[in-house]
Amino acid sequence: MTRPAVVLLSGGLDSATCLAMARRDGFAPYAMSFDYGQRHNAELAAARRVAQALGAVEHRVVKIDLAAFGGSALTDANIAVPESGVEADVIPVTYVPARNTILLSYALAWAEVLGGHDIYIGVNAVDYSGYPDCRPEYISAFQTMARLATKVGVEGASITVHTPLIRLTKAEIIQAGIALGVDYGLTVTCYQASETGEACGKCDACRLRAAGFAQAGVPDPTPYRAA
Repeated sequence: MTRPAVVLLSGGLDSATCLAMARRDGFAPYAMSFDYGQRHNAELAAARRVAQALGAVEHRVVKIDLAAFGGSALTDANIAVPESGVEADVIPVTYVPARNTILLSYALAWAEVLGGHDIYIGVNAVDYSGYPDCRPEYISAFQTMARLATKVGVEGASITVHTPLIRLTKAEIIQAGIALGVDYGLTVTCYQASETGEACGKCDACRLRAAGFAQAGVPDPTPYRAA
């Protein structure tokens, strides 16, 4: 593993799988997480565990303040996290405005400094909550922008945003991760987990995760809060 790749690592199931896939693909993974004003820090603790367990060359936690703008149940404590599912074809209040654009831009900057041309992000367009910045057309547009906006791109290097999970179901992601040695007991997916990482079992992230383990026929290692 000599080629560097920046892997966006939230501490959740999908991003942990992405980190394992970057290693599988022969990259030296540099993990990047964000303290962006989210509801809890349990996912950052999970990101640290995952980065260490899966052999990230380096793991950086970048502090930014998306809570300054609010507009999402994940960054504004006054907006409740939905617990009864989300409506079809409606972008839920857990969408954080422009989050993936901001996070990918940071990853792009670090990749350029590292001399790398590759970024991994665990977006998914199958079992997901309908976020606009998880769609293939968005990733394609960002990649085009990246080639226009960077020194390496202007000089002719190919900048690639890898989205190995984008067409997989949650069950397929779990099965792929287990085959690569991912310990999902280290991860936190819940939108409103406790500070010790116990999941609510009610939010959309918890619902998708639990259904994925059930469909994959794999025991769910998630610790849930007592009702």
